[in-house]
Amino acid sequence: MKPFRRRLLATLVLWLGTLLASLYIIIVQFFPLYQELGNTPEFWLLLGLLFLLAFVISVAIGYRILKIHIAPIENITETAMELVKGNFRARAYEDAENGSGQLSSTINVLARNLQEITAVREMEQERLMTLVETMGSGLIMVDRQGKISLFNKFFQNEFKLSSEDLSGKFYGVLPIPPSLADFIEKVFMTETPAREQIEYQAGIHTRALEVYGAPVLGSHEQWLGIVIVLHDITELKRLEQIRKDFVANVSHELRTPVTSIKGFSETLIDGAYKDEDTLLSFLEIIQTETNRLETLIEELLELSRVEQRGFRVDAQPTDMKAVIEYAIEMVQPSLEGKKMLLKTSLEPLTVAGDANRLVQILMNLLANAINYSAPEKTIEVRLYQDRNQAVVQVEDQGIGVAPTEISRLFERFYRVDKARSRNSGGTGLGLSIVKHLVEAHQGEIEVVSTPGKGSTFTIFLPLAD
Repeated sequence: MKPFRRRLLATLVLWLGTLLASLYIIIVQFFPLYQELGNTPEFWLLLGLLFLLAFVISVAIGYRILKIHIAPIENITETAMELVKGNFRARAYEDAENGSGQLSSTINVLARNLQEITAVREMEQERLMTLVETMGSGLIMVDRQGKISLFNKFFQNEFKLSSEDLSGKFYGVLPIPPSLADFIEKVFMTETPAREQIEYQAGIHTRALEVYGAPVLGSHEQWLGIVIVLHDITELKRLEQIRKDFVANVSHELRTPVTSIKGFSETLIDGAYKDEDTLLSFLEIIQTETNRLETLIEELLELSRVEQRGFRVDAQPTDMKAVIEYAIEMVQPSLEGKKMLLKTSLEPLTVAGDANRLVQILMNLLANAINYSAPEKTIEVRLYQDRNQAVVQVEDQGIGVAPTEISRLFERFYRVDKARSRNSGGTGLGLSIVKHLVEAHQGEIEVVSTPGKGSTFTIFLPLAD
């Protein structure tokens, strides 16, 4: 700034010197003329013109001073005002010959730095928002006033809320489950981290969430609000319940035949073997329970095999019509025992599959239809082509399944009617095995059922090339 000040001072001195010189010339040169002409109008007119000429020259010099030194300052001021408004693209005019060139250059460096800092901040903000929106957990932030300041799509979708329902709203009025509202209230009031598992009803389904809340602290430990993170653990809860049910059912299914075998064998040892009729009756019961125990163990082993990662079937071109006819032949004694009618509508189709596994699938579905149907009912089996797939349908007139239970049909040991399936010798593993075998064939299985009217199992299998 020192060179700028020196040049400005020199220009002002020059301007004042020019003005004083002009006045001196006027006074010195025209004083004798005043003595000659005296106080006449001509003299004063000439003097006025000379003063006007000197004023014009001074104004021109002053304008030059403003143009050289003041205008750049105004340009720099306007640039600084644009920077204050947030327009970091504004730049000041740089002139190396001008004394303010260094100031203009400094302002431009500042503007470029601010522009780069803003670009980095916007990029980081965009990354943060992308992370918040795409994270697989729900998130909301509540500020010091108790208003929602940040939320993501997961939280909106979980509770079917719009942006208007959340943005800037007080957390106490949000249409969310009471258990979650109580948790947010606790974290907000105590300002301490907390973690809970909550469950709530969403229509006919039960949702489970693990919720974590913590205070948000700024610089100097200043409390800014709280953050709430929600993890969906519904599937984990379901799998945990399946595991518990599996352990309980296996224990029960194994205990029942073992108890029977133990009880009848102890009775025989105590002397009942002396009665031949009792002996034969007890031995038949022991044999039946032993067969039941053997079947259960075999199906558990089979289920374990098909559930293993990497399980594959030996897919070969297979006559699906012949597979269905063979499976029907195998269950024919059960059909005759309950005086049931079986209707078929089979197209000759070749699928890519393992014939033995496909027979196993069909026998399980047919046995399921027979076990859950009353005597003298009808079962229909259909085979037809739908685009590039073979469609197999097994329709019965059994007890049916409620809509809330359909999703659990393929769970291990799950039974719609436990008493009936146990009396018929079912283990509760057949449909679970069917599901895994169908998926191993790159196929799909669907169920449509009406309580009291029956069920239809539909299998989609890929056709052979």
